[in-house]
Amino acid sequence: MTDNTTKPVSVYAEANPNPESMKFVLNSTLLGEGGSVDYPTVESALDSPFAQELFNFDYVSRVFIASNFVTVTKNSPVQWAHLIPELRTFIKSYIEAGGPIFIGNPVTTTAASASAEVPTDLSAEDTEISQKVIDLLENYVRPAVEQDGGNITFRSYKEGVVTVNLQGSCSGCPSATVTLKAGIENLLKRMVPEVQEVVAEGVVL
Repeated sequence: MTDNTTKPVSVYAEANPNPESMKFVLNSTLLGEGGSVDYPTVESALDSPFAQELFNFDYVSRVFIASNFVTVTKNSPVQWAHLIPELRTFIKSYIEAGGPIFIGNPVTTTAASASAEVPTDLSAEDTEISQKVIDLLENYVRPAVEQDGGNITFRSYKEGVVTVNLQGSCSGCPSATVTLKAGIENLLKRMVPEVQEVVAEGVVL
């Protein structure tokens, strides 16, 4: 936050495949590089005054914060064209005023945290496969998903099935099934022959 009060903040809206989500990109840093935080409810945003303020807009249903952008998901039939100016003005004013993004250090999702979630009781083969999957998700899939205002994290690998978690704009996105099956699943099957299927938790497909 040290630089945010010394230079004008620019905010622009960027559409993504989920028509109910909008990505607001800033020229300032909200969170350390490579990390992200997903708030599916206002109750989950206790460590982020910024997210709580966004939830005060009655049409905001989810907030996802990454390095230099915030993805807002709405639960209103009102078109984004009518909502973007209000949100953009709020975000710009809040950051320029030096408003706190987080209280303390947020629990972020990164490649390191995904690696830490690999169970220690797996066989050597399954542990190796899990690590290969994590590396592929981090290096090939996650950058593309972030471009669309979301995030993907590894959850588990068992008996040929990879479970991932989709966050931000990816959660509830109508094209999530296509992305998951035609994109991510095909990539992992091709690169890691042991993978037979990819499923998602935390998202309605």
